[in-house]
This record gives sequence, structure tokens and C-alpha cells, in this order.
Amino acid sequence: MSEFNIARLDTADPDFKEHLKALLTFDEADNLDIQQRVLAIIAEVRMRGDAAVIDYTNRFDQRSIEAASEFELPRSSLEMAWDGLPPDQRQALETAAQRIRAYAEHQKMASWHYTEADGTLLGQKITPLDRVGLYVPGGKAAYPSSVLMNAIPAKVAGVAELIMVTPTPEGESNALVLAAACLAGVDRVFTLGGAQAVAALAYGTESIPAVDKIVGPGNIYVATAKKLVYGQVGIDMIAGPSEILIICDGQTDPDWIAMDLFSQAEHDENAQSILIADDPAYLDAVECSIRKLLPEMERADVIRASLSNRGALIHAANLDEAACIANIIAPEHLELSVAEPAALAEKISHAGAIFMGRYTAEALGDYCAGPNHVLPTAGTARFSSPLGVYDFQKRTSLINCSEKGASKLGETASVLARGESLCAHARSAEYRIKT
Repeated sequence: MSEFNIARLDTADPDFKEHLKALLTFDEADNLDIQQRVLAIIAEVRMRGDAAVIDYTNRFDQRSIEAASEFELPRSSLEMAWDGLPPDQRQALETAAQRIRAYAEHQKMASWHYTEADGTLLGQKITPLDRVGLYVPGGKAAYPSSVLMNAIPAKVAGVAELIMVTPTPEGESNALVLAAACLAGVDRVFTLGGAQAVAALAYGTESIPAVDKIVGPGNIYVATAKKLVYGQVGIDMIAGPSEILIICDGQTDPDWIAMDLFSQAEHDENAQSILIADDPAYLDAVECSIRKLLPEMERADVIRASLSNRGALIHAANLDEAACIANIIAPEHLELSVAEPAALAEKISHAGAIFMGRYTAEALGDYCAGPNHVLPTAGTARFSSPLGVYDFQKRTSLINCSEKGASKLGETASVLARGESLCAHARSAEYRIKT
């Protein structure tokens, strides 16, 4: 095994803040070459529709599509995939789906209104999006959990039509992904991917319907395309590399913590895994566990690169200081592997998801705990939230003025409108004033 070094930081170091900032900095500057390629693909799909999608799919996925009708899978294909699953996989998907749906049901927003003394009604109407597009990586990569996490909240929200796109390189589809789509209630599935799939969902083609929002993970071309079509459609978020931050009081088995760090590091070389503890000897023990367990990991090279490039073991004076650091980092996943996790959680303001206690591995949240695994990354937990039912619902304001209410409000509106030199606004309100 090639040697590697994981960064060691100490909050007592006078340069700690600078070192922490450098650790968290991830220079993922926009690749102008990729952006130009994606812009060209989007323009082609907008101009040529199905013909462009066919050309790009045949080129990038080594397929021989002749007609756009070949992209869509019949419902029977999804049902066959579900029926063909081994019993343990079917049971696992059903358990995960049930838990995700139960959690999502608690997130549904409801319409409301109230009536003022003069009879004026004010309120908010909640309506689901009409049509949503779900991007799912395909081929040998299997992400059935992403299908469940994106599709189930959309359906709980009441989305009428959920369109899934997933690439099938050389015609190879993934049975787990199709089975998950069947279970989650996906309405239509098209076997295409890449920037061309995002463009087709955003603008529509002769065969692929335009959607109102696009969700789901993808590579740099997919992420760039989602960014570029935002405004034409909504998107879930621009996700960065996966992250885990663990705060431990030194009493959890070091092997457990090492494996929890691995669970995110194995995603890719740019993933970030950080441990904060108040005992330097415990950090030493975890580092020993890392070196002991790493050789047996299937993705050892990826984990090693991730921990070397962006991982860290941080010594803090106490758990309160560790919580302060966590709020600076605003991690995607935060494990509180401590004796009193609820008390420490009260001190956390910024995190995508908090995993409380020694037995709550982050991996449970990825698959089946219930809360969504689509979470804000790269510090965006400071201002954004996990994907949920609310991302598939719209809020519309309701205003119904009584005659008396319109007269009273008209006086206020008139003064403010004339103060802004908007005469038509003022006169519109003044017409309703009772003299």
C-alpha cells in the first residue's frame, strides 16, 4: 500500500483558521471548455429537437437509435425489473421506500387563510408542480437510492407526472434503477443522459415533454447543463463533492469512526472527511484504524486520495469549540458521536443532516433512515436545506379585499405609490377609496 498523510490540525495553533480555510477551499472553477460544449449541446437540442438528442446519444453512449420512440421504456420493462429482483433486494427497496414516504408525508405544506375584521381575506395556496424531470446516472452505476429519494417526495407532494431520464451506455440498463422507478411511481422513463437529456427536459422535444423542474445527480456535464438551464426550469441544487464531519468525544470504537470517514471518502477523490475530537490520543487511535482498515477496502485508492487531498483530523479544546468549527464548515453530513448528542445538536446552526449518537452511521441516512439524502454541500447548508416535499410544491398568495378593506388599504397604497412617482398605481388604488 502506498503511503499517505492525512492532515492534522489543532485549534490551539495560531494559524488554525488559515489552515482550516485552506482545507475547506475547493477550487472547482467553471471549466469554460465544458461550458461551451454544453451550451452547444443545449442550442442543438433546442433547434433540432429529437434529431439532436438521437445524434448525441448515439455518439456518447455508443448506441444505434434510429427513431426517438426507441428512447422510452414501456411500463412493462419497469415491472419486469421489479419482478426479477432477488427477494432481499426487493425487501430492502420496499423498506427504504416506506420509510422515505413516511418521513415525506410529514413535510407536506397545506394551504391556509385568515379573514380580517373588515372582511378582507389573506392566505396562501399550495399546489404541486405539474411535471418534474429526474436525472439518474445509468449503465453500470446503480443509484436506486437516488431514485427513491427524489421520486417519492415528488409523488407525496402531488406531482402529476414524473419523467425519469437515465443513460444506457451500449444499451445496458440497470435493473435496480428501473425497479426503484417502478416502486417509487415514476410515470415515464427515457433512456438518455448527459447534457442532451437535461436540455430535452428543459425545453422539450417532439417526443420528450418539457418539465417544470429538474432534480437528481449527474457528472460535470449534467451539473453544468442544469446550471445553464436554470430559469427556464427550476433545479434542486448545484451539488459539490460529498462531505462528512464527525465530532467525537473519544469514546466510540475508532474502527467505527474510521469506516464512517471512509463511507464518504469512497465517493471520489474530491470528497471530504473530517474528524474533530477533544483528545489527541483518540485522533491517533483513529489514524491507526484508518491505516489498518484501508488496505481491505475495495475502493482503497479513491479513499486514500480523498483523505490525503481533503481529509483532516482536528484537535479541539472541547466539544463546544468543536460545535463552533462545525458551524463554520456547515457540512453536508454531521455525525455527533458523543454521549449527549441532543445537547450538542442544540449548538449546531449549519448542517445538511445531523446523525446523532454512536449508533447512527451516516450510511443509514444515505439509504433507509427516512430523511432525504439530497443535501447541501460546500458550506451551502448556511442558507439551504435538504431536498424535500416542499421542493415540489409552489406557494401562491391569496388576497380578497372587502369593499371596506379596499378603501382603507387604498389610502395607504396611494401615499406609497405617489412617493414612488407611480401615478397609475396610485390612481388604481384610489378608484376603490370610498369618500
